[in-house]
Amino acid sequence: MTARLRLYRKAEQELYKLDRSVKSDFYNFCHHFRDNPELPGLRKKQLKGDSRIWSARVSKDYRALLTPTGVDADGIESWLLIAVRHRKDVYEELQVAVNRVTGEIEFVDLSVVGQSALRRAGITLTPAEPEPETKPQAVEPVPEPVPAAPALLSAYDAGQLRELGVAEQLIELALTATTSEELDQLVEGAPLLSKDVLYGLAAGMNIDDVRREITAPVELDERPDLDDFAAALSRTKVTTVDDDVRDAIEEGDFRAWKVFLHPTQERLVHRHYKGPARVSGGPGTGKTIVALHRVKHLVEQLPPGHSKPILLTTFTKNLTTDLRLRLASLIEPELLARVDIAHIDQLAARVLGENTAPGRGKQRVYDHVALNEMRQLLAELDDRRFEPEFLLEEWEQVILGQAVATRSDYFNARRAGRGRALTRPERNHVWKLIEQFTARLDKLGVETWGQAAERAARHEIERAAKIRARREYKEDIGGKDLIHRDNSSGMRYLGYRYRHIVVDEAQDLRPAHWKMLRAMADPDLPNDLFIAGDTHQRIYDHQVALGALGINIRGRASRLTLSYRTTKEILAEALRVVEPKENSGKITYDDLDDGTDNLAGYRSVLHGPKPGFVPYETWEDELGGLAATLTTWRAELSTDENGASLDPSGRIAVCVADRDMVSQTMYYLETKAGITCAELTKEGPKGDGEIHVGTMHRFKGLEYQRLAIVGASDGIIPRTSAIERYRTEDPPRYEREQRKARSLLFVAATRARDALNISWHDKPSPFLPTGGAGGAPGPAAVYGAPARERELGS
Repeated sequence: MTARLRLYRKAEQELYKLDRSVKSDFYNFCHHFRDNPELPGLRKKQLKGDSRIWSARVSKDYRALLTPTGVDADGIESWLLIAVRHRKDVYEELQVAVNRVTGEIEFVDLSVVGQSALRRAGITLTPAEPEPETKPQAVEPVPEPVPAAPALLSAYDAGQLRELGVAEQLIELALTATTSEELDQLVEGAPLLSKDVLYGLAAGMNIDDVRREITAPVELDERPDLDDFAAALSRTKVTTVDDDVRDAIEEGDFRAWKVFLHPTQERLVHRHYKGPARVSGGPGTGKTIVALHRVKHLVEQLPPGHSKPILLTTFTKNLTTDLRLRLASLIEPELLARVDIAHIDQLAARVLGENTAPGRGKQRVYDHVALNEMRQLLAELDDRRFEPEFLLEEWEQVILGQAVATRSDYFNARRAGRGRALTRPERNHVWKLIEQFTARLDKLGVETWGQAAERAARHEIERAAKIRARREYKEDIGGKDLIHRDNSSGMRYLGYRYRHIVVDEAQDLRPAHWKMLRAMADPDLPNDLFIAGDTHQRIYDHQVALGALGINIRGRASRLTLSYRTTKEILAEALRVVEPKENSGKITYDDLDDGTDNLAGYRSVLHGPKPGFVPYETWEDELGGLAATLTTWRAELSTDENGASLDPSGRIAVCVADRDMVSQTMYYLETKAGITCAELTKEGPKGDGEIHVGTMHRFKGLEYQRLAIVGASDGIIPRTSAIERYRTEDPPRYEREQRKARSLLFVAATRARDALNISWHDKPSPFLPTGGAGGAPGPAAVYGAPARERELGS
């Protein structure tokens, strides 16, 4: 008699944590069980609490928990292994069930729930293998009754939790939890949907948002049969036990063996969209993972061929390099060859190269070069009516952003979000200055990347117009004489560049970029644009409204709220930067489509040490403290838990406000502390130093195990000297600059995976959470803490 054995997803993650000796015993058990599940040495027996759960002996101290799932089509008995537990942690009250929302098999383990919560719910756990008593047990005194604290989820009832998909065995416990610590213990052993729902409600999401963003994406169209385990197994993520799985687990790299997709993310990846779709979410919620898996899904649906009908693009070069490496780990080389991976400026340059005669191209310069030219122009004209920064932004965001070609068009141009209003005479004056400025750039033979994007968009829009004209002509004549017309007009084989476009870090693209992308994909085909981004992380002032640019995402927008990177402790402080409690609606973030966005319900299932907030008297003192912190971190990350040597290079980073501070920090660390550094640039780390050092802009899309933000002082974050003049002259712009600076600090803080240290000299930045100043422990005290612990299922 043989059996087929499959692993429940949570069991996979638990196996990764077991000692090598237990893993070896486990695979011996699997071999024997598959050969003969009735082998006497396995000591297979049913639990009393749930007859569908069986316990079997893995070793002297460990037990496998299994549930039968029926007989396969080939007549082989099928079992699902749901957990491997120390015998002391196996209780009769363990239960397995089919979730009424997802239809998947769920294993509920109450052994991890705190005793106080179990006592309130009237639950007593009975060991399946009780230890023999060697002496009479002392009777524990009954504790004095403590006044009951209010329940965290007192606003909800059992029926609501049941409809949202919380496992039946957890509902009463969830409703009696009074502290976040109790809730953490409860969800540690909870199925994923239960965990997401309970954390979402506890984080402040209202019940309608939880239903829409958490439950609905994983809900079956019809209610499942709760007694049909065979059907439930077909919906449940499982892995067949074989030698490949064994090798992966024993090599200690099981988490890297597969890229984890949460069920909510998986539904977004595989959904069929009838038009452009957008996914938003805070840092670490998996937007990039979703985008990469979306590319994988789309490329696997392509018919055979050698073309590149899929574009994967983002804002910067170093992020594009990272996307290429990560996608290469997901799909085969022949499929990777069918994806065009290019950053957005590279794409614009490619379009211009196709449409510019040899030798007629212009050198492209970054905005700081253009700003210097604008300053020089105003100085030569002795014109102090407008600031050069204001004029450059007006040109970039209004004139280029809306492709304004004439002065009369500029008089009617939309200026939403630009701050101070301009009278007609003022617009006339601005237009004249912009004309002189662009003539100056043209004479120098240069153009900005904003100009390049706008020109590329015009070329693509013209190309799309030709494609539509060709289609209309074909429909009019029924295809007759089409080849002759194509040959005579140079339009042969003309078609849209891409069938599918996937955009990551969408919040930082310019309006011209969006117009170019819209024209590159056929709007009449489904799944044309898939957009991932978070406006709370916008670090450039490129305001867009996708609907106004021909990209309609209404009804196809989704939000991710569960962070897999940033710990609860770091997240709590980072959220207070972008959405402080004292805000009262003053700071708002758009949703890329004329609405507002927020991080309500944004939460983490990870734990780690609390962030350190460390004050210093001077910049020199702060750099000395940084060196001490980095020395401690390097020592802690140089060995693993078994004492084996590890290379800490590239796992620690230092983030500062500007380039001057990068140079000062690197000089101090290398010359006075003997710590080698690598500067983060547009192309990635420059050099092979252990510690990466860069400005906040350079940390976009990156993550580090431990991160120090230094120089977070008042006047530096934000740079008061640059924006203070707007406080009275242009309050809307002042708020916009403040919001942009907050987003920069938010992005920087959420790059930390396990530990975060923020320091300042003199006065702290007003953006730092109140209470951070004064009395904070020194670096060594803050960061001697152990690395975070991942909760199962995260």
